[in-house]
Amino acid sequence: MNIHEGKGLFLTNMAALALGVALFAGAFPNPFFENGAPFLAWIAYVPVFWIISRTTLVGSVLWGAMYGYAAYGLFNYWLSAFHPLAGVIACVIYLVYLAILFILLKAAVRLFPKRGYILQWLLWVCFEYLRTQGFLGYSYGIIGYSQWQILPIIQIADIFGVWGVSALVVFPAAWLVAALTPPSAQAALAAENAAPYKKTWFKPDFIPLCVWALCLAGTLVYGFAARKDYASEENVRIALIQHNTDPWLGGVLEYRMNFEKLTRLSDEALRENPDLVVWSETAFVPRVFWHQTYRDDEASWLLVKDLLDYLARQTTPFVIGNDDGRREPDKNPDADEKYRVDYNAALLFEKGAIVQQYRKNHLVPFTEYFPYKKQLPFFYKLLQEADTHFWEKGTERTVFETNGLKFSTPICFEDTFGYLSRDFVKNGAELIVNLTNDAWSKSLSAQMQHLGMAVFRAVETRRSLVRATASGQTCAIDPNGAILAMAEPFTEAQLTVAAPVLRETSLYVKYGDFLPFVCMAAVVVFIILGLIMRRAGKESCVKKRS
Repeated sequence: MNIHEGKGLFLTNMAALALGVALFAGAFPNPFFENGAPFLAWIAYVPVFWIISRTTLVGSVLWGAMYGYAAYGLFNYWLSAFHPLAGVIACVIYLVYLAILFILLKAAVRLFPKRGYILQWLLWVCFEYLRTQGFLGYSYGIIGYSQWQILPIIQIADIFGVWGVSALVVFPAAWLVAALTPPSAQAALAAENAAPYKKTWFKPDFIPLCVWALCLAGTLVYGFAARKDYASEENVRIALIQHNTDPWLGGVLEYRMNFEKLTRLSDEALRENPDLVVWSETAFVPRVFWHQTYRDDEASWLLVKDLLDYLARQTTPFVIGNDDGRREPDKNPDADEKYRVDYNAALLFEKGAIVQQYRKNHLVPFTEYFPYKKQLPFFYKLLQEADTHFWEKGTERTVFETNGLKFSTPICFEDTFGYLSRDFVKNGAELIVNLTNDAWSKSLSAQMQHLGMAVFRAVETRRSLVRATASGQTCAIDPNGAILAMAEPFTEAQLTVAAPVLRETSLYVKYGDFLPFVCMAAVVVFIILGLIMRRAGKESCVKKRS
């Protein structure tokens, strides 16, 4: 390859990468498409697989790193508003993730020049699942979520979770690029110093395509058949309060103003006789239990007292997001901090008394939780200086019960993970009540991306899901994934909704995320077979030469 050919290859790959990044970000809610453009998802990875087909094994690492950084930088542009380090950290993490993924995708077609795209497809589904696990688990950008508006497509989530939708969406891109890059072209790249094979033609592999088409057709048939009319079902009236304020801004004076706004909106909602009133994540900032118990700050205690007096006058139960501070010397031995440990909590009040609480189980990495203080003290200090509010992790999957209704309350980030809502329903929850604060982002795109993931929790569990948010998207979602009602974002609003109450059990609730494990098992089998075949091929060549 001469210099001009190398420059041309680099520039065309850069153009393809830019296109791939734009298609990926465009498939999800963004500033240009409020709800996202879901059709773009089906072709979003064509440029990605095309770049992989043209580059070497070593080169794939570079292109993967650039794609990961650019794609998540554009898609999650609003993260920097969350935390000064959040955007940089997310981009760097996905730079590493995609560099690793690209080299595996390239190795797949080198191992199977004819049908390596099937292994690529399986690897991508595995990647989407694995990146939601552990401390760095993050669900934003899973391609299946881009289809949140396409109800006939997403009904299979009650069997396969979001992973089934992702599997459908990723396959066409891998297949199409393979059809345009025949095995002889892949073989031309077997050597690291080989020039890309220029001559390509459309040579489709029809059997896998037909299987995919049958799966898509079956998905659509199931999607239309599985949806139900819940109008005649038992329902519960929930009042959702959207106060359009980032509750953490300011001090006690601002907290009081926010409290007055919350109670005014609640009073409006109470005229409609709801069964439950819900305030958003940490909507009331002063620690109710702490100040009621220890009273070490008079201004905060007086505000807490006003809240308790207000709630004592109500006959309707309230669920309120709050910092549940407790003295726990075993977790915080610092006497200067009065041994206080903070939990991000949802508190159920009946006539002014806390009767149950749920403490957030799955905290946001780096900004709510960082378990490596001893190993990385400098980085921990950096996070603290950037006004990070760390929480202690809760452990119980609480199911609240009031007036005969059983419900659970994933808090903000938690409704982006299917396993948590599944656990709540397995424990008996008949309704999912999400408390969220996305006000910090000042971004409709961030709020809509979050909503798109919440829709899947309703379909997966076949439960109604209601969301009370600080600034949007406050809404009710039925078990089909249809949005029944939604408050205008970035406005003060109260939304009273009638949510169907179901008690059936979906296959996803029974069996969970089994599909990614099936894909991982298939990947292992593919690799073992590929290595055996490769070894057998080399031995055959040696025998022929001898």
